[in-house]
Amino acid sequence: MFCLINFGIHAAIDLVWTNSQTSLFSITTATNLQWHTGYGVRNKFTRGCTNNVTDSIDCQLRKRVCDDSVLRFIKGWLTKCGLVRVPVMLEIAGSQQLNSLRKARSIFLLLRAWQSGPLRGKTWLELEIPGKGYNPLLPDRIRAVRPGCMKHGVRVITNMGAANPVKAARRVCEIANELGFSGLRAAVVLGDDVRNVVVGTPELELIETGMHLEEILPKMASVNAYLGADAILAALHTGAEVIITGRVSDLSLFLAPILYHLNWSYNDYAGLACGTVAGHLLECAGQVTGRYFADPGRKDVSGLARLGFPFADVDQKGVVEIGKVKGSGGRIDERTCAEQLLYEVHDPSCYITPDCVLDVTDVHFETTGQNRVRVVGARARARTETHKVSVGYHDGYIGMGEISYAGINSVARARLAGEVVADRLKMCGFVYENFRTELIGMESLHGKMETQLEPYEVRLRVAGRSAFRRSVVAIGLEVETLYTNGLAGGAGATQVVRDLFAVQSVLLPRQLVNPSVRVGQLT
Repeated sequence: MFCLINFGIHAAIDLVWTNSQTSLFSITTATNLQWHTGYGVRNKFTRGCTNNVTDSIDCQLRKRVCDDSVLRFIKGWLTKCGLVRVPVMLEIAGSQQLNSLRKARSIFLLLRAWQSGPLRGKTWLELEIPGKGYNPLLPDRIRAVRPGCMKHGVRVITNMGAANPVKAARRVCEIANELGFSGLRAAVVLGDDVRNVVVGTPELELIETGMHLEEILPKMASVNAYLGADAILAALHTGAEVIITGRVSDLSLFLAPILYHLNWSYNDYAGLACGTVAGHLLECAGQVTGRYFADPGRKDVSGLARLGFPFADVDQKGVVEIGKVKGSGGRIDERTCAEQLLYEVHDPSCYITPDCVLDVTDVHFETTGQNRVRVVGARARARTETHKVSVGYHDGYIGMGEISYAGINSVARARLAGEVVADRLKMCGFVYENFRTELIGMESLHGKMETQLEPYEVRLRVAGRSAFRRSVVAIGLEVETLYTNGLAGGAGATQVVRDLFAVQSVLLPRQLVNPSVRVGQLT
């Protein structure tokens, strides 16, 4: 069996972005600290699994505490596999009583950053941190885990290289030297940045709009292909202690070490299906253990504040079982797994990844124990001849202003306040590509309803999008003006102005995407 153990710590970064077919919305990214070790698959995040691990990454890195119950769980499970091992993560987290890892065939620590949008891994980092371009949380992660990794020979895999994996690798080597561990070998996975290739093919069709790529070329900021597990496999075979990637598929991050340890090939479609469906169920962490599933009174989930993140067991025969640590919050059953299975899947018979085309139409779940579910029936066929490429480009600015009203007639006052702001902006000559006023909690998601009870308090939101920054700045200023020149009882005004980055996609022939691996100390 191959064992994959993931320990996660979350930190949020708020971004606002859009593409040409959407209006205005916000998204939140999260960064997960995850573990991979050898023989079976286990994915478990520290947050929610013990009594002592805090929910805050700052506190986690500062206090470095870990409950012995996790030690007992992992040690007990590995004993069943004929091995007695204690993952080095627990020593890094502060445990003083650890067994030697010399019996372990190989252990991997995966630092996984969520980077499905153009800004998360690429453009945003380049703009906000000039000269770096890698995930800003990487140095803290490495400082926290490097001593234990070096001591026990643990290899690190991370996609936190983002827009500049080479610079990230150099920084990791610098940190290792600072900590007294010189001579670190790092492997960098390159080739996801296909800007030069795409510039030479302006006739490519944008999937979302059907326009030609040349329409957005002047505004283009980043062009990155989703690399697959094969690119990471090549890096694993170098023996490097740290493997850093840019843009790769989230599923591929899970699939690569599974293929590596179980010696499965791209011709083994059963193995690809097994590893890919396991990665899909695990990639969003707590979603499969109930966090995105919970709906009080309808789908109750206990212990959400101490949510246990999932693990999966995968053996050589391709059997996948999803579970969580005993005593942790949340739930895993056939219903939570079914919801996560369909998450972000447009066609269940044709879920296209860089590694295969996954078919989950015959997948079913079998309960094998409390909070433990077996996954059966996934199929895969050969990967496509193209790579999906995300093209990020500057698409103007967004401005927002909000203010709250409470008490009798608060809804009417809020609506009139929104009309006043809209009229004022029009009088000043501002024009917007998109403009909306809405009452949060009443109509911001589904629009106005014919019959609806009026709340005691309501919050007005005014938002606009424009190619001119001055136009969107005016929105927040007018909302703030409502304090003294608006309706009675307004309070809590806020204003935000942000650069807007859009993302559209093209399909690039696979032969035009050429991943490579660079190995060395990179100092």
